[in-house]
Amino acid sequence: MDKKIGLGSVIATGVGLVVASSCLLTLGIGAGSIGTPFIITMTIACLVNIFTLLSIAELNSLMPNLTGGLAQFSLASVGPFITIICMVGGYILCNSLAGSVEGAVFGNTFAEIFKGTGIPAWVFTIILITFLVITNMNGVDVFVKVQDFVAYALIFSLIAMGVLGAFGIGTGEIVEQPEALASDFKSVTGLCGIAFFLFVGGEYVIPLNKNCKNAKRDIPLGMVISMLIILGMQAFLTMGFKNYTNWDSLSNSTTPQIFYGEALLGPLGRYWMLIITLLAAISSVNTILSSLSYILMGMSKIGLLPEFFQKTNKKGAPYVGILVETGIFVILNVTGLSSTDSISYMISVLAVLWLISYIISNLNVILLRRRLPAAPRNFKTPLGYTVPILGILGSAYMIYSIDPSWEVKLSLYKVVLVTLVLLGIYSFIWIKLRVKRPLFKPYAVKEVMAMENELYGKYHRV
Repeated sequence: MDKKIGLGSVIATGVGLVVASSCLLTLGIGAGSIGTPFIITMTIACLVNIFTLLSIAELNSLMPNLTGGLAQFSLASVGPFITIICMVGGYILCNSLAGSVEGAVFGNTFAEIFKGTGIPAWVFTIILITFLVITNMNGVDVFVKVQDFVAYALIFSLIAMGVLGAFGIGTGEIVEQPEALASDFKSVTGLCGIAFFLFVGGEYVIPLNKNCKNAKRDIPLGMVISMLIILGMQAFLTMGFKNYTNWDSLSNSTTPQIFYGEALLGPLGRYWMLIITLLAAISSVNTILSSLSYILMGMSKIGLLPEFFQKTNKKGAPYVGILVETGIFVILNVTGLSSTDSISYMISVLAVLWLISYIISNLNVILLRRRLPAAPRNFKTPLGYTVPILGILGSAYMIYSIDPSWEVKLSLYKVVLVTLVLLGIYSFIWIKLRVKRPLFKPYAVKEVMAMENELYGKYHRV
C-alpha cells in the first residue's frame, strides 16, 4: 500500500512552487516602489488567489483524484479547444520557463560563490536538475521528503530574517526613512499585478490529491494555509526592508534578498540569504518538475496531448513528462536563454496567460454549478457564486495592472494575443485531426473521470 501524505506535506508543496527566487526579486521591487503599503497590495493579491484556489478545491471535490487537475476540470466545463489553450499557455509554457529561470538563479548563485574556479553557471544548474530528476523518478514519496525538508527550511529562514528585521534586532545599522513612499489607492492597487507573482501556483497540490490521508480537508486547507504563510513571510520581510535597506537601493537591486541579508546581519546575513535563495530555487524546480509531469500525464489521458506522456516507471513516476521538462530546462540554461535581460518581460507575458487560466478555473465553478447543481461535492465555496466571481474580477484587474507603464502593458498584451492565436491554431488542428470532437462542447463529468482509468484509453482511442 502506498504511503499517504498529510497536511504538512500539502503545505510544503504549496509553498514550494510559490516561494521562488524570482518572488524574492519581485518583493524587493514592489516594496521598494511604495514602501510598507505594499503589504496591503500583497494582501489583496493573496485574497484574490485564495478565491481562485477555493474554486479549484470545489472542482477537485466534484472530480477527485484526477491527474491533470485543471485540464480535466476545464474539459468538463468549456470543452477541449479552450482547455488546450489555457493549459498549454498558462501552465506548460509558463512553468517550463519559470523552472528554467529558477535553475539559472541556482547556477548563477553557485557560480558567484565559486567564481575563482571558472565553472560556468549552467554546470551547477545541470547538477541540480540531475539530482531532482533522480528524486522525482523515485515517485511521490521521495519527492515529498525532499520537498518537506527544503520548504520548511525555507519557511523558517524567511520568517526568522523577516522577524529580526521587522523588530529591529539585527546587527546592522537601522535606516531612517519613511514607512510609506505612496499610499493612495491607485499606487497600492496598481501593483497588484506585480504582487500576483508572490502567490501564484498554490493549485499545484491538486495532483497530490490521491496520495493524501484526508484529501477532503487537506487539499483546500493546505492551499489556503500556504498562501497565508507566504503572506506573513513577505509582510515581515517588507517591514524588515524598511528598517535596514534604503527603498531606492532595494528597488534597483538585482538580488534584494541578499542586499537585505547583508544589511541586517552583515556577512552572516549575506550567506544565510544565499542559502535561502538556493533553497527557493531547489524547491521551485522540484515542484515544477513533479507537478508538470503529472499534468502532462493527465492531459494525455483525456486526449489533449500524445499518449506517451502516460508512461510510468516501476515507481509510478510519469518519466516521459519528467524527461521532457528536464530537456527544456537544460536547453534553456545551456543556451543562456533563461538568463537574458528579457526574461522578466517574458515572465510578465506568461503571468497574464496564467491569470487567464485562473479566470477559466473560476468560470468552471459557475458553469458546473449551473449544469450539475445536485452533483455531490464534499467541498463547496461559501456565499454562492461570490467567491468565483471575485476570483474572476480580481484576476482580470491583475491583468490590467500587470505593469504601471501603458507602453509596456500594450506590448505585453500584443505578445499574449499572438501567443493565444498560435495556441489556438495548434488546438484546432489537434482536435480536428486527433481528438475529433466538437471544439467547444464540454465532456460529461463521468466521462472525464472515466478517462483516468487506463482501460478507457484501451477501448476508447481518441
